[in-house]
Amino acid sequence: MRDTSQDGPDLALVARASAGDRAAVDEVIRLVHPFALRYCRARLGHALPGLTAEDLAQQVCMAVLHALPRYEDRGRPFLALVHRIAVFEVGDAYRAAARGDRLTDLVPDEPDPDTGPEEWAVVHDDLARLRPALDRLSRTAREVLLLRLAVGLSAEETAAVVGSTAGAVRAMQHRALASVRAHIAAAEAAVAH
Repeated sequence: MRDTSQDGPDLALVARASAGDRAAVDEVIRLVHPFALRYCRARLGHALPGLTAEDLAQQVCMAVLHALPRYEDRGRPFLALVHRIAVFEVGDAYRAAARGDRLTDLVPDEPDPDTGPEEWAVVHDDLARLRPALDRLSRTAREVLLLRLAVGLSAEETAAVVGSTAGAVRAMQHRALASVRAHIAAAEAAVAH
Protein backbone atom coordinates (compact mmCIF):
# COMPACT_ATOMS: atom_id res chain seq x y z
CA MET A 1 0.00 0.00 0.00
CA ARG A 2 1.37 3.43 -0.91
CA ASP A 3 2.12 5.81 1.92
CA THR A 4 1.79 9.17 0.28
CA SER A 5 -0.30 11.53 2.32
CA GLN A 6 -0.89 13.75 -0.70
CA ASP A 7 -2.61 10.93 -2.56
CA GLY A 8 -4.74 9.98 0.40
CA PRO A 9 -6.06 6.49 1.01
CA ASP A 10 -6.97 4.29 -1.92
CA LEU A 11 -10.63 3.46 -2.39
CA ALA A 12 -10.25 -0.21 -1.38
CA LEU A 13 -8.91 0.89 2.00
CA VAL A 14 -11.71 3.44 2.35
CA ALA A 15 -14.31 0.75 1.50
CA ARG A 16 -12.92 -1.51 4.23
CA ALA A 17 -12.92 1.41 6.67
CA SER A 18 -16.49 2.39 5.85
CA ALA A 19 -17.49 -1.27 6.41
CA GLY A 20 -16.11 -1.00 9.96
CA ASP A 21 -12.62 -2.58 9.66
CA ARG A 22 -10.87 -0.92 12.62
CA ALA A 23 -7.36 -1.33 11.17
CA ALA A 24 -8.52 0.25 7.90
CA VAL A 25 -10.14 3.14 9.81
CA ASP A 26 -6.85 3.76 11.66
CA GLU A 27 -4.93 3.68 8.38
CA VAL A 28 -7.37 6.09 6.67
CA ILE A 29 -6.99 8.57 9.52
CA ARG A 30 -3.21 8.15 9.50
CA LEU A 31 -3.17 8.98 5.79
CA VAL A 32 -5.58 11.94 5.86
CA HIS A 33 -4.19 13.62 8.98
CA PRO A 34 -1.09 15.14 7.25
CA PHE A 35 -3.32 16.60 4.51
CA ALA A 36 -5.75 17.99 7.11
CA LEU A 37 -2.92 19.47 9.16
CA ARG A 38 -1.25 21.16 6.15
CA TYR A 39 -4.60 22.52 5.03
CA CYS A 40 -5.50 23.85 8.49
CA ARG A 41 -2.06 25.42 8.94
CA ALA A 42 -2.34 27.11 5.57
CA ARG A 43 -5.83 28.43 6.23
CA LEU A 44 -5.31 29.49 9.86
CA GLY A 45 -1.78 30.78 9.72
CA HIS A 46 -1.72 31.50 13.43
CA ALA A 47 -3.99 29.98 16.03
CA LEU A 48 -7.39 31.46 16.59
CA PRO A 49 -8.11 32.20 20.22
CA GLY A 50 -8.16 28.80 21.92
CA LEU A 51 -7.66 26.82 18.69
CA THR A 52 -4.51 25.71 16.88
CA ALA A 53 -4.12 24.19 13.42
CA GLU A 54 -3.35 20.89 15.14
CA ASP A 55 -6.62 21.09 17.10
CA LEU A 56 -8.54 21.87 13.95
CA ALA A 57 -6.88 19.01 12.03
CA GLN A 58 -8.04 16.69 14.82
CA GLN A 59 -11.58 18.03 14.36
CA VAL A 60 -11.32 17.33 10.63
CA CYS A 61 -10.18 13.76 11.36
CA MET A 62 -13.06 13.29 13.80
CA ALA A 63 -15.50 14.50 11.15
CA VAL A 64 -13.93 12.07 8.66
CA LEU A 65 -14.46 9.27 11.20
CA HIS A 66 -18.13 10.20 11.48
CA ALA A 67 -18.50 10.38 7.69
CA LEU A 68 -16.80 7.05 6.96
CA PRO A 69 -19.79 4.76 7.66
CA ARG A 70 -21.91 6.76 5.18
CA TYR A 71 -19.21 7.21 2.54
CA GLU A 72 -20.07 6.11 -1.00
CA ASP A 73 -17.56 6.09 -3.85
CA ARG A 74 -18.85 8.52 -6.47
CA GLY A 75 -15.80 8.46 -8.66
CA ARG A 76 -13.88 11.23 -6.88
CA PRO A 77 -10.81 10.81 -4.70
CA PHE A 78 -11.43 10.40 -0.99
CA LEU A 79 -9.36 13.54 -0.39
CA ALA A 80 -12.15 15.52 -2.06
CA LEU A 81 -14.38 14.58 0.87
CA VAL A 82 -11.61 15.38 3.36
CA HIS A 83 -11.13 18.74 1.64
CA ARG A 84 -14.84 19.57 1.89
CA ILE A 85 -14.81 18.66 5.58
CA ALA A 86 -11.67 20.75 6.18
CA VAL A 87 -13.18 23.75 4.37
CA PHE A 88 -16.27 23.49 6.57
CA GLU A 89 -14.29 23.07 9.80
CA VAL A 90 -11.99 26.01 9.05
CA GLY A 91 -14.94 28.18 8.08
CA ASP A 92 -16.77 27.16 11.22
CA ALA A 93 -13.72 28.06 13.33
CA TYR A 94 -13.49 31.48 11.72
CA ARG A 95 -17.21 32.11 12.15
CA ALA A 96 -16.96 31.16 15.81
CA ALA A 97 -13.98 33.46 16.41
CA ALA A 98 -14.85 36.32 14.09
CA ARG A 99 -15.51 39.77 15.42
CA GLY A 100 -16.04 41.03 11.90
CA ASP A 101 -15.77 40.00 8.30
CA ARG A 102 -12.08 40.77 7.89
CA LEU A 103 -9.45 38.07 8.33
CA THR A 104 -6.98 40.62 9.72
CA ASP A 105 -9.33 41.07 12.69
CA LEU A 106 -8.52 37.48 13.64
CA VAL A 107 -4.80 38.15 13.99
CA PRO A 108 -4.18 39.16 17.61
CA ASP A 109 -3.24 42.78 18.23
CA GLU A 110 -0.41 41.58 20.45
CA PRO A 111 2.30 39.03 19.65
CA ASP A 112 1.74 35.46 20.81
CA PRO A 113 4.33 34.62 23.47
CA ASP A 114 5.10 31.35 21.65
CA THR A 115 5.87 32.98 18.29
CA GLY A 116 7.55 36.20 19.28
CA PRO A 117 7.07 39.77 18.10
CA GLU A 118 9.11 39.43 14.88
CA GLU A 119 7.08 36.54 13.47
CA TRP A 120 3.84 38.21 14.57
CA ALA A 121 4.80 41.43 12.77
CA VAL A 122 5.66 39.58 9.55
CA VAL A 123 2.41 37.58 9.55
CA HIS A 124 0.33 40.64 10.44
CA ASP A 125 1.96 42.66 7.65
CA ASP A 126 1.64 39.82 5.13
CA LEU A 127 -2.06 39.38 5.89
CA ALA A 128 -2.69 43.10 5.63
CA ARG A 129 -0.92 43.21 2.24
CA LEU A 130 -2.30 39.99 0.77
CA ARG A 131 -5.91 39.98 1.96
CA PRO A 132 -7.18 42.70 -0.42
CA ALA A 133 -5.48 40.98 -3.37
CA LEU A 134 -6.81 37.56 -2.41
CA ASP A 135 -10.31 38.93 -1.78
CA ARG A 136 -10.47 39.96 -5.44
CA LEU A 137 -10.06 36.33 -6.56
CA SER A 138 -12.90 33.87 -6.89
CA ARG A 139 -13.34 31.37 -4.06
CA THR A 140 -12.12 28.60 -6.36
CA ALA A 141 -9.00 30.53 -7.36
CA ARG A 142 -8.16 31.19 -3.69
CA GLU A 143 -8.64 27.51 -2.93
CA VAL A 144 -6.42 26.47 -5.86
CA LEU A 145 -3.65 28.78 -4.60
CA LEU A 146 -4.00 27.40 -1.09
CA LEU A 147 -3.92 23.76 -2.19
CA ARG A 148 -1.04 24.26 -4.64
CA LEU A 149 1.20 26.67 -2.72
CA ALA A 150 0.44 26.16 0.96
CA VAL A 151 -0.67 22.53 1.12
CA GLY A 152 1.72 21.44 -1.62
CA LEU A 153 -0.59 19.39 -3.82
CA SER A 154 0.30 18.80 -7.47
CA ALA A 155 -1.92 20.22 -10.21
CA GLU A 156 -3.40 16.75 -10.73
CA GLU A 157 -4.13 16.29 -7.01
CA THR A 158 -5.63 19.78 -6.75
CA ALA A 159 -7.78 19.12 -9.81
CA ALA A 160 -9.13 15.94 -8.22
CA VAL A 161 -9.96 17.79 -5.01
CA VAL A 162 -11.70 20.76 -6.63
CA GLY A 163 -13.32 18.79 -9.45
CA SER A 164 -11.41 20.24 -12.39
CA THR A 165 -8.60 19.32 -14.74
CA ALA A 166 -4.88 19.73 -14.13
CA GLY A 167 -4.62 22.14 -17.06
CA ALA A 168 -7.44 24.29 -15.71
CA VAL A 169 -5.80 24.30 -12.27
CA ARG A 170 -2.46 25.42 -13.74
CA ALA A 171 -4.15 28.16 -15.75
CA MET A 172 -6.19 29.34 -12.76
CA GLN A 173 -3.06 29.37 -10.58
CA HIS A 174 -1.18 31.39 -13.19
CA ARG A 175 -4.00 33.95 -13.57
CA ALA A 176 -4.54 34.19 -9.81
CA LEU A 177 -0.85 34.77 -9.07
CA ALA A 178 -0.64 37.40 -11.83
CA SER A 179 -3.69 39.15 -10.35
CA VAL A 180 -2.24 39.08 -6.83
CA ARG A 181 1.13 40.40 -8.06
CA ALA A 182 -0.52 43.20 -10.05
CA HIS A 183 -2.70 44.24 -7.12
CA ILE A 184 0.24 44.31 -4.70
CA ALA A 185 2.39 46.24 -7.19
CA ALA A 186 -0.39 48.79 -7.69
CA ALA A 187 -0.87 49.16 -3.93
CA GLU A 188 2.87 49.60 -3.38
CA ALA A 189 3.08 52.15 -6.21
CA ALA A 190 0.17 54.11 -4.68
CA VAL A 191 1.94 54.19 -1.30
CA ALA A 192 5.21 55.34 -2.94
CA HIS A 193 3.50 58.38 -4.46
